[in-house]
Amino acid sequence: MSIAQVLSRAQLGLDAPLVQIEAHLGAGLPGFSIVGLPAPVVRESRERVRSAILNSGYEFPPGRITVNLAPVELSKEGGRYDLPVALALLRASGQLRVRRAASTECYGELGLGGELRPVRALLLAAIHAARAGHELLVPGADLAEVRLARHPCAFGFATLRGVCRFLAGEAEAEVASGAGGDAPAPPEAAVPGWPGGDALEEVRGQWRAKRALAIAAAGGHSLLMIGPPGSGKTMLATRLPSLLPPLTEAESVEVAGIASISAAGFDPARWGERPFRAPHHAASANAIVGGGSPLRAGEISLAHRGVLFMDELPEFDRRVLEALREPLESGAITLARTGDRLELPAEFQLVAAMNPCPCGYLGDDSGRCRCGPRRVQRYRGRISGPLLDRIDLHVEVPRVEAADLQRPHGAAPGRSTPGAAEARQASLGLAERVRQSRALQLARQRCCNARLDQAGLAAHCQLEPAARALLERVSEQLRLSARGYHRVLKVARTIADLEGAQRLAPGHVSEAASLRPSID
Repeated sequence: MSIAQVLSRAQLGLDAPLVQIEAHLGAGLPGFSIVGLPAPVVRESRERVRSAILNSGYEFPPGRITVNLAPVELSKEGGRYDLPVALALLRASGQLRVRRAASTECYGELGLGGELRPVRALLLAAIHAARAGHELLVPGADLAEVRLARHPCAFGFATLRGVCRFLAGEAEAEVASGAGGDAPAPPEAAVPGWPGGDALEEVRGQWRAKRALAIAAAGGHSLLMIGPPGSGKTMLATRLPSLLPPLTEAESVEVAGIASISAAGFDPARWGERPFRAPHHAASANAIVGGGSPLRAGEISLAHRGVLFMDELPEFDRRVLEALREPLESGAITLARTGDRLELPAEFQLVAAMNPCPCGYLGDDSGRCRCGPRRVQRYRGRISGPLLDRIDLHVEVPRVEAADLQRPHGAAPGRSTPGAAEARQASLGLAERVRQSRALQLARQRCCNARLDQAGLAAHCQLEPAARALLERVSEQLRLSARGYHRVLKVARTIADLEGAQRLAPGHVSEAASLRPSID
């Protein structure tokens, strides 16, 4: 009787707990059992492992085979355990004598011919393996993702036989990660979310909406744009990531880790980019918030550190919209099912867009709207008051006049029209002011203004006497809730930061109050 052990890791949300694959060869009738709470795809690995071992030039062990995946209370999913199971069997049968360190983690799905195929979510496993000081053996196709973890001892292979020869000291690794310096640096340009677009250079007109977008970017505030079809709401929303500062190294790892556990996986070419998620309004609550069986991250987590754009907001299911309320406040989401619990970050910027009425033309000078008051009220009533109260900025986006469409980029009505180079410079200057504002907030309070708590509001939102009196009047006139009052303060703080002001002046409060909900 022989027992061998190989290390690997499971994937549980953003955690990657260590899993020990133990193989036991015993006497008795031939059989092959895998225990330790394996998912069906893991149990199916018995046939893949058998064929891969035989087609790689080794003998499949006879007798009674038991493979245990410990700890047994942890659910194991995916094809990542194929390679460690095969290695454990070869070690237990004496066909593989390992010359490497015992602290080596292995991952990979096996083809029937012994080839190694890529698996998902290895970035998180690589991060945890690097912290533990373990070597890493992975399919060669996964090495680009593993490099992002700055793992100093990761090796890529194409076949099971190549892994065995490496472990036995008979051959070098087919591909190595190097000394951890191969990962790309986060992009320095302020265009991480929109290919080919420089901030607001291409947006014509909509000066008030552009101002609101800059405030949203500078303070991490949520934004609702209301306007007729074709007024530029989607175009403005897609430009928001280009105003945001680049992700830090730690934030890039966090964003990539969340993306790696999604169905689509993580594309290493998008390293350092802020996410921009734009789900369709027919998406289910599980798709937006997360859930399902097994539990999966939803759009709000995939948009962590980035932008969640919800176009045609009233068309989303009411349950989906109400589920946004908690993560908008807390920046996190807890998913729970019977016997399973998953906590994920969800610190996203919500940018929503909607029409003013069902036909979309209420208030338009063309007079095309034929929606009655009740119909308009029913349409707007699809969005609850508590959700609207959690959205910091509300701005109207009217139809763009033909004269504005004909002006060069960045030219405002009634002033000299700059050339394309001047407009581009103004656009990049706005992104620079946003970055400076964000840097100021992080140095002052370690978070953006939208995430200020009560202590932070008291410490960093000092009002001039006239501004305090104005805020009290505005609060009474608009009948602001306590949340609304504090959100006006946060937005005023952001406006002051954009101007480099220490104290909040009446102008800051006035502009912040003008961006509160305008929907009756």
